[in-house]
Amino acid sequence: MSESRPLFLGPRLRRLRRELGLTQAAMAEDLGISPSYVALIEHNQRPVTADLLLRIARGYRLDLSELAGDDGADTAHRLTELLRDPIFAEIDLPALEVADLAASFPGVSEALVRLYGAYTRAQAALAEAGSGGDATPEPVTEARRFIASRRNFFASLDARAEALAEAVAEAGDGTAYLARTHGIRTRVLPAQVMMGSLRRFDRHNQQLLLDEGLDAASRQFHIALQIAYTDCRADLAALLREAAPASPTTSNLLRRQLAGYAAAALLMPYTRFARAAEELGYDVEALARRFGTSFEQTAHRLTTLGKPGAEGVPFFFIRLDAAGNVSKRLDGAGFPFAAHGGGCPLWSVHQLFGRAPQIVTQWLELPEGQRFFSLARVVRSGGGSWNRAPAERAVALACAAEHAPRLIYARGQEPARAVATPIGVNCRLCTRANCEARALPPIGREILPDDYRRTAAPFTFSNG
Repeated sequence: MSESRPLFLGPRLRRLRRELGLTQAAMAEDLGISPSYVALIEHNQRPVTADLLLRIARGYRLDLSELAGDDGADTAHRLTELLRDPIFAEIDLPALEVADLAASFPGVSEALVRLYGAYTRAQAALAEAGSGGDATPEPVTEARRFIASRRNFFASLDARAEALAEAVAEAGDGTAYLARTHGIRTRVLPAQVMMGSLRRFDRHNQQLLLDEGLDAASRQFHIALQIAYTDCRADLAALLREAAPASPTTSNLLRRQLAGYAAAALLMPYTRFARAAEELGYDVEALARRFGTSFEQTAHRLTTLGKPGAEGVPFFFIRLDAAGNVSKRLDGAGFPFAAHGGGCPLWSVHQLFGRAPQIVTQWLELPEGQRFFSLARVVRSGGGSWNRAPAERAVALACAAEHAPRLIYARGQEPARAVATPIGVNCRLCTRANCEARALPPIGREILPDDYRRTAAPFTFSNG
């Protein structure tokens, strides 16, 4: 009697499981086998026995013919179609090799199909953005990329601001400096006179006009900003030439951000500020009191301490509103969520609105295992009045876990032993399968139907 040929049904069993909305663990429980055995079968590393075939048919009320389709041929057809794309034109891809790949390595074949699907979607998105990748870059994104490429450190602005800070101190304060050096008079006026402006420079009369509703820190910042625009003009122009912005809007955004950097550096000169940060254990509130700045201004400045030989803790900074819209990202650390992160609701920065303005700390862990330490607080910037309440936003600073012991907020804690909250960059880029806070499925993962099984998580994904 000849030996019967082993029956390998890996791709077909995987397709069945996905159609039923089951994970490998759930199917294993139904069939009375281990999840690892299901995985081996699906990858054609174990044959399907007659007994198991009957269990599948009975358990899911199937006709055996429903398992008899040739998935290998279907996968080979899909691979053949995608390999016709012009990007593969110079590669010799015999049909026999494609068929062998589909039959022998169904997992790799499926991965290629998914990857090509993601590639075509990305191409479509670029086309929608305009002219297939030749479109002018989005201004906010372009400006952020330039700032991030320099790790939010600009040596020329810091050097200029440090010299200006000495001159301002000699004059007495920023108001006296503007008057003595440039003949600019500073006036504080009612909101109705300012007509919606917080700061306005009247060039004709050489006057800097400020809204009386501004708090002390904001008033000081706007005076420093005027000094930056007046005395750092050449430095700003040099950096803009280096950035070579693609549009006037990007140029204006960058000039605004770089001037803000110079103003902060004037109020918090690098050498003094970096020394104080270490001395105070990066206590943001204590630093703000020492330099007469706001919490947000101080946190912002902490992301800029990248001077070679005098580096501070590398921080990532984010600011968002109650709806989760990110209005500012500053990266002095090269973090993975610098470009697209901040949208995970498990991060405490999203849970602060409506609370008293107190600092909340949190250990964080990304899916790849990278760990961070975060401190977050709500801020109400700009001052205000009875009929003009300041906007409430939340800001957060985060540093790599290895730097956390330098912070007063994490003293005595061992990063390796700290309990971390699992977060993602954002839902579309997060691979965590069992997250109940997920709002969107991740790119490239197939959502299973819930005909047979519903979990606490909003989506269930195939895991094979």
